[in-house]
Amino acid sequence: MTLKPWREIAVPHEDVLKGSFAQAEFAADISRVHAGTATPEYQNPALFFQRTFITEGMRLLLDSVVKRLSGRGGDPVIQLQTAFGGGKTHTMLAVYHLASAQVPASDMPGVSRILDEAGVTELPQARIAVLDGIKSSPNQPVTHGAVTVRTLWGDLAWQLGGADGYALVADADASGTSPGKAVLETLLARHAPCVILIDELVAYVRQFEEGKALTGGTFDSNLSFIQALTEALKAVPTAVLLASLPESDKEAGTQHGVKALASLSHYFGRIQALWKPVATEEAFEIVRRRLFSEISDRLAAESVCRAFADYYIANKDDLPRETQEGRYYERLLHAYPIHPEVFDRLYEDWSSLDNFQRTRGVLKLMAKVIHRLWKDDNKDPLIMPGSLPVYDADTRNDIIYYLPQGWDPVLERDVDGERAETTGIENQDTRLGAVQACRRTARAIFLGSAPSTANQVVRGLELERVVLGVAIPGQQLGVYKDALRRLGDRLHYLNSGSNRFWFDTRPNLRREMEDRKRRFQDKEDVFPAIQDRVRKSLATGMFTGIHVFTGSGDVPDDWALRLVVLAPDAGFSRSGTNLAVDRASEILKNRGDSPRQKQNRLIFMAADYDNVARLRDQVRSMLAWQSIVTDGKDGRLNLDGIQTKQAQKGLDDANDALRRMARETYKWLLAPVQEARSGKGGNGGVSEVQWEHFPLNPSAANASQEIERVMKENELLITEWAPIHMATMLRQWFWKDGHEFNALEAWQKTCQYLYLPRLKDDQVFQRTVSAGVEGQDFFAVAQGKSDGCYLGFVYGKRSTIIMDASLLLIAPAAAQAYAEKLRAEEEAARKTDPAPASGPGSLTTGTGTPAPGVEERKPGTGTGGTPPVPTPPAAAPKRRFYGSIDLDPTLAKKQFADIVDEVVQQFTAKHGVKVRISIELEAETPLGFDDGVQRAVNENCRVLRFSSAEFESDQ
Repeated sequence: MTLKPWREIAVPHEDVLKGSFAQAEFAADISRVHAGTATPEYQNPALFFQRTFITEGMRLLLDSVVKRLSGRGGDPVIQLQTAFGGGKTHTMLAVYHLASAQVPASDMPGVSRILDEAGVTELPQARIAVLDGIKSSPNQPVTHGAVTVRTLWGDLAWQLGGADGYALVADADASGTSPGKAVLETLLARHAPCVILIDELVAYVRQFEEGKALTGGTFDSNLSFIQALTEALKAVPTAVLLASLPESDKEAGTQHGVKALASLSHYFGRIQALWKPVATEEAFEIVRRRLFSEISDRLAAESVCRAFADYYIANKDDLPRETQEGRYYERLLHAYPIHPEVFDRLYEDWSSLDNFQRTRGVLKLMAKVIHRLWKDDNKDPLIMPGSLPVYDADTRNDIIYYLPQGWDPVLERDVDGERAETTGIENQDTRLGAVQACRRTARAIFLGSAPSTANQVVRGLELERVVLGVAIPGQQLGVYKDALRRLGDRLHYLNSGSNRFWFDTRPNLRREMEDRKRRFQDKEDVFPAIQDRVRKSLATGMFTGIHVFTGSGDVPDDWALRLVVLAPDAGFSRSGTNLAVDRASEILKNRGDSPRQKQNRLIFMAADYDNVARLRDQVRSMLAWQSIVTDGKDGRLNLDGIQTKQAQKGLDDANDALRRMARETYKWLLAPVQEARSGKGGNGGVSEVQWEHFPLNPSAANASQEIERVMKENELLITEWAPIHMATMLRQWFWKDGHEFNALEAWQKTCQYLYLPRLKDDQVFQRTVSAGVEGQDFFAVAQGKSDGCYLGFVYGKRSTIIMDASLLLIAPAAAQAYAEKLRAEEEAARKTDPAPASGPGSLTTGTGTPAPGVEERKPGTGTGGTPPVPTPPAAAPKRRFYGSIDLDPTLAKKQFADIVDEVVQQFTAKHGVKVRISIELEAETPLGFDDGVQRAVNENCRVLRFSSAEFESDQ
């Protein structure tokens, strides 16, 4: 969808295009108009009403003035008491031009309708007196020929009736005392119809000190004059008074001014008619008429407004509720080409500032904005909060003029400009930069939050209003939400809480966090934090031990499989200098000062070299947030409620980011390998140590399971081994110089040499032996060899394998030959002696049964009629076993594991054997055990279900 830019539909007035609007606006002075020295747009009644939108309040006021001047009723006194910049001067100008009747009513747009509604055909020309409290001086008389005017009542009489009028109050003017009500009635009646416009009356009266007389009278005489004048006006049906008073005590100035305001408000309040101030909806038309000359294409404007309204309805969940109402389209149309949200923020938020004029301030600011946007060829379909050109120095200065000190660095660093963070983010991310998402978002937040103060209970702009101020039909709202998240991470003056966002002149906690990041050092703070994070993310799983950032001397050289995680300063890179390989090679070759023997039991995990810097920075951020939260709780840092929540959220977000970053950084698995080459000798034909690297998936749910997956898929670790592969290994490396090899030694060599398979543990080796011995294609086993005979020879049968120092793995050819030899011997023995052969060379299974083809002789039988030889009585079977051992407390865990493997499993492997294990533990100390130790031991014993456990004293 392509929407027509506002600049092609709405054309600004010439003074706005030239940037001279401010000077013209300052010329809106009632005294200048009365003197005939104002600029044409204010001096000429026709031009004035062409650029003036008659609001409901102004219509009612003009209606009252018309009726009063024509003798048809109306209010005699009207007080214009509104906020600073509320449109008082403009209203007085409208009354002035209406009453002066310098041009026909038909030439003044909107006036004819007012006359018709009042039932007046033609308004008579009225005399007008303008009393300006700023222009007049209490102690500087004004000379008109032979007449010297000293007071307000003297000035009033001169303006209404010249010398004749002044003669009525000459004595009172000369003495500085108020004329009576009757004299003023006479003055008004003689020169009716008349209009009296009094502006800045408080500024004049507050100059009179108590008890001190000036040429303009005294404080009390001026108050008496106002009282007498207001009373006199009631008696003259064609005379009317409009007076402006400030709305607040602050605008009244000094304490004397506050007193003057209170007194004047009292006198006016007796007979005044209050004037209705400008409504926000009416401000749309006021600003448009004052700043834009015409809407050249009404259909195009309606099309733009309809597109925005439909866009808001389509995204109702992300926008304020009022945008879903049908009348919001009407608001868009009335405010075009300015978005209603701009007016809402200026009239609701900025008008709360003491020195921001409600109407004139909006006009002046928007004139600067429109001038800059027009000059920069802005193509937005509407002028939105996100369009605010705060990058322009002139516009920026005009904005921050109304704000307290300290906003300039906020705008320059965080909101807009070449050096702003928002610009930097957009330059790095083209998706955000394409729509200026960061700058538009920051501008909208600034416009909606800058007038707020830290004392407010609720601060900031809701997310829905931020989106309303920046999004254009056709754009994805998610882009701006992403931009807002990026701003929250990068900006120093942006704050957030309860889904609200605001700028403040105080740096947010992010600045404090950035400052604290510099305190933390790699070795003392950062690496230990990374070590803790990595350690928590890894479970032992298939590894007996995981060694995180451990020196070579602290990595055991044993038969267990171990994962060694290298420190961040040894990052892995597929190109360039590889610190990870150098560090891993050092640990692989040596354990401290001694050569490492079991090299094939180590797997290494390394950080990605390109990500290490980001990981370290993220750790510093986490530590900084952690210190802020801690200092806040301990009272060392003064945080309010919102900042406390921000600090905790910052810590939570930093921890979440650190978890992801640690996984993304520690993503390389390194495995040392050697390739077998043709050559003689068991260790002869192997290559130099090479390092294979494999990436880990950072998004995997479980880091340990991901490591296991990568190791299995790439055959870095064997958890299930086929007998054929064991037989191949035995033929290649161990049966070259003989026909059998010690099984335990073969297992141990797989733990030592990198060119051999890497098995998970000895159980894998043992299971493979058990599976291989069942067939006749791989190998046979024996429990030793004596005088050329294999003890406990097993071949082609299922058997329970005991991995000890005597177990032999016999090549299949030698096993077949030995089996045939045994069969031949058994056959020969059967022919000569029917008794079963017994001895070290007999072929048996693991349970002692004869080999296949050999018949077992039974006691009491014989051959050739020879009587059987008596056999000695059998020894009583041994049915029970008892054993006890003392364990070294520091090595108890390993020693007990050895006892289970080497002794207990001998019994549990036999069917029907009942095994009972009991542990007796005794500890003593001459100093006595403290409460902490006793509590921990008792609790652990309870969890482990000790049948008895207690501490006792010597007594």
